Amino acid sequence: MSNHFFVDPDIRKASTLPSSFYRDKKVFENMKEKIFLKSWQFVGDENLVKIAKSAHPFVLLDKYLTEPLVLTRDEEDQLHCLTNVCTHRANLVVLGSGKQKKLNCMYHGRRFDLKGNFEHMPEFKEAQDFPRECDHLKDFPLIQWGPLLFTGLQPSFDFNEVIDIMKERIGFLPMNEFKLDNSLSRDYLVQAHWALYCDNYLEGFHVPFVHEGLNQVLDYGSYKTEIYTYCNLQIGYTDDADEVFELPKDHIDYGKNVAAYYYWVFPNMMFNFYPWGLSINVVRPLSKERTKVSFISYVYDPQKLEKGAGQDLDKVEREDEFVVENVQKGILSSFYKAGRFSPSKEKGVHHFHRLLAEFMNH
Repeated sequence: MSNHFFVDPDIRKASTLPSSFYRDKKVFENMKEKIFLKSWQFVGDENLVKIAKSAHPFVLLDKYLTEPLVLTRDEEDQLHCLTNVCTHRANLVVLGSGKQKKLNCMYHGRRFDLKGNFEHMPEFKEAQDFPRECDHLKDFPLIQWGPLLFTGLQPSFDFNEVIDIMKERIGFLPMNEFKLDNSLSRDYLVQAHWALYCDNYLEGFHVPFVHEGLNQVLDYGSYKTEIYTYCNLQIGYTDDADEVFELPKDHIDYGKNVAAYYYWVFPNMMFNFYPWGLSINVVRPLSKERTKVSFISYVYDPQKLEKGAGQDLDKVEREDEFVVENVQKGILSSFYKAGRFSPSKEKGVHHFHRLLAEFMNH
């Protein structure tokens, strides 16, 4: 089959990506290199390495990219994101979180500083042309926004530009005061392709049909989608003036009842801002028919929890899962090839499909 994908830039003429995009195992594997290696991913927050001379190992997109990385905070209080693979024989260097003066591989004793620089290796005195550049731990770009940390393995766009777009609407919120609440955070296993999950997120078209409770809060008629290069925004307005953002007078939406700002960042991150804080959704591929979705909650105003559009998130998620898993079954049909977009309601999905085609064809 051809791996060239086309989505017409004119949404009025465009068809969705073909069903083969979601069904083909080779396409799914190619996404690792063509999409996820070139994107940015949420890795947690600065509290994972709270003090100087500390480290925190993690695996980026485990069971898909499965890339071992380590966050470090050096003696100068600077944060780094490094490969956690020893440059000698590929052993994992850091095995647990906590204080680390140096990064020492327990296999043969190779040592690195907290910036990833090679420092020492026993029994290598006779090695020629050693150490070389490749003997240092690779340092990956790390961007911080408030307490939040993001990295990319080979990112093809500037994540700061995405942050700047989000700041246009939510820059008035004190991101540094947002606190992780593990009691509100949870993981979901969805029996569907990861992109089908994103398709569903990227339109409010289904809200009146799928989310009875949420539909009572949001004003479907004024639901709005704004498209940017590598992200888009859905704005949820409401008639209930009690459960909305208190916007400053110079805000672009001042005077409007905004219940939620839903930001999606290519390919698999969602930033859902509510008056109580932020719910980050990270969509992690496991197989072409299985996806792990993580809800990570950062609370700013706990008094506003369980109110407005930001309430019953678990219920809304279960409703979405039910639909997406049924779409997964339908996408396997021999008689479904592709669909059409609603020009008024599916701009976000069209944008997503255009980006997927662009990255996969590159």
